[in-house]
Amino acid sequence: MIKFRNWDRLGNGRLRLSELGFGAAPLGNLYRAISEEDAQNTLQDAWDAGLRYFDTAPLYGLGLSETRINHFLRGKPRKDYVISTKVGRLMQVTAPEARDGFGKWFDVPARREVFDYSYDGVMRSFQASLERLGIDRIDVLYVHDLDLFTHKTDAVLEEKRAAFMGGGLAALTALRDQGVITAFGAGLNEWQASQWLAERGDFDIFLLAGRYTLLEQEALETFLPLCAARGIGIVIGGPYNSGILATGAREGAYFNYDPAPRHILDKVAAIEAVCAAHDVRLVDAAFRFPLMHPSVISVIPGGQSPAEMASNLRAAQAQIPPALWSDLKSAGLMRQDAPTA
Repeated sequence: MIKFRNWDRLGNGRLRLSELGFGAAPLGNLYRAISEEDAQNTLQDAWDAGLRYFDTAPLYGLGLSETRINHFLRGKPRKDYVISTKVGRLMQVTAPEARDGFGKWFDVPARREVFDYSYDGVMRSFQASLERLGIDRIDVLYVHDLDLFTHKTDAVLEEKRAAFMGGGLAALTALRDQGVITAFGAGLNEWQASQWLAERGDFDIFLLAGRYTLLEQEALETFLPLCAARGIGIVIGGPYNSGILATGAREGAYFNYDPAPRHILDKVAAIEAVCAAHDVRLVDAAFRFPLMHPSVISVIPGGQSPAEMASNLRAAQAQIPPALWSDLKSAGLMRQDAPTA
């Protein structure tokens, strides 16, 4: 049975998010092409299990993820699910040989991504997402990838931040005021970049990818306390750190989108040993860990097949003995201040 958490920071309409959400980047044929039938079957398995929070973005499959979700959600009562998507990129039609994402997105539309964090860019991205999704409102709208991980240099990041703070933020606020979105936030790969925004705007929810996990808890330093003080919700993306917390410390395991370095393999192996002593799957502990923080309202691992969805569902329903967390802390494998109840 999937559990739910409620979020209503502003009193402008409660959002009820399933603790296990659906991260829809894999539906964009991430790293390999999947058939329409497999995509729809994976979504159906999620729905049948009780998942009601779906997160997507124009970037995922250069529009393909949003259109696949449109296909699935069409005809379902709008009040029965929560959906989030993102702004910050416009998908521009181009020649097939000139499209973006070769080697990352397979069998996708011929589009190239154009960063645009301006007022008009945010509004255009929002309207395009409504069309691809086939709906008339979006529950949560995130500004996407406004971080150093994406933009590579401080100079470029500062340029993009200036465009957003000078226009895009006002667009998000206007959309929330108009009631066509319930909440806005940012979907980022860095807690530091998330904190930079939280300190400068009235954000509701952050989607933090890979930076508060069983492996990484530096966000507890300042960012998560800030969110707790302001009632900001946190959605955790990438809870398995790109794979290694699901596959375990095997050679070739991925961490942060690249093959895991030796020190990460060693740490994961040590965490696995503690989990094994408690007869707990590593992936189950990795899923449950972030949900113990009071600001976290959903965790959204990706699912590219019914088998992966079944694994996520098993993790969401697993029972973790409290002694596991105590032993991880005693072994120095988890921060002492990490919430574990």
